[in-house]
Amino acid sequence: MNRTAAISVAALTLVALSGCSLLRGSDGALPVPSDPATASATATPTPSATADGTSDAERLAASATPRVPTPAPTEAAAPDPELTPIPAGTVLTEADVASPKGSIHFHLRVVADGDDTFTAQYTGFTSTLPVPVGVGFFEKSRQVGDALTYHGVGDHVLGGPTSGPQSVDVPLDGSGVDPSGLTELVVASAAAQGQDVPVEIALDKVLAVSTVRWSVPARQTNVHPVDGGVRANASGPVTATTASGAPKAYTVRSGDLIADVALRFGITLKDLVWLNQGLQVFGDDQELYQDTSLNLDPLGR
Repeated sequence: MNRTAAISVAALTLVALSGCSLLRGSDGALPVPSDPATASATATPTPSATADGTSDAERLAASATPRVPTPAPTEAAAPDPELTPIPAGTVLTEADVASPKGSIHFHLRVVADGDDTFTAQYTGFTSTLPVPVGVGFFEKSRQVGDALTYHGVGDHVLGGPTSGPQSVDVPLDGSGVDPSGLTELVVASAAAQGQDVPVEIALDKVLAVSTVRWSVPARQTNVHPVDGGVRANASGPVTATTASGAPKAYTVRSGDLIADVALRFGITLKDLVWLNQGLQVFGDDQELYQDTSLNLDPLGR
């Protein structure tokens, strides 16, 4: 390195160490070295406030961690599903029942309890048969002389031969919130197993059948499923509809998730569980059992 170059390097090094610039002012003088701390502070622009009073720094922080928007209604915020109850004491059906040969007589009346349950009232029961007799409600027709393998909804043994009219109230367990699907009351023998009696009054033989004509008042509900169409994780078919065309039953397909099924029908997860009392839920994404049927009708609970 020649002498001139060495002098230039030394000058640059001195300037760098002293914080001075090589540029001279208009008077030809070198500027006074600045305080590094002062230079650093003035290098950062002063935050300015926006029209809403938020500083640039605050806006920058907000953009780095954006605020969560106001959420849509959640399960907790959604109203509880409900079905208006039938007023207590409302008579839903009433009839006189008798066996074909007149051996059995009684009066039937079913009343609402006011909490979506019902009571069957049997009054004036008389029987001249040598065996006890029982009653039960059925959806499908039975004939006198049939042998029962199922005793029906609200089955109850009224008693054996009577010395005078008897009465009893029986909870209509198993009817759901709308008993009108139970179209027949069946009276059958409740003889002991192996009891030596004529075959026509042997155990479980149908002794009388009475058609039940219901008068159930209209109910109001805030659950109104509407089929939004097949979608991921809710691709099963609607297998039944109500008289108005609303979806009534849905069959689960492989891969269906409970939250997606509820979303397909425009209802909450809480609504779907309310419609299916035996459904167990352990999270919104719970898988359902393939080929099982889900109820979508508030009156079918």
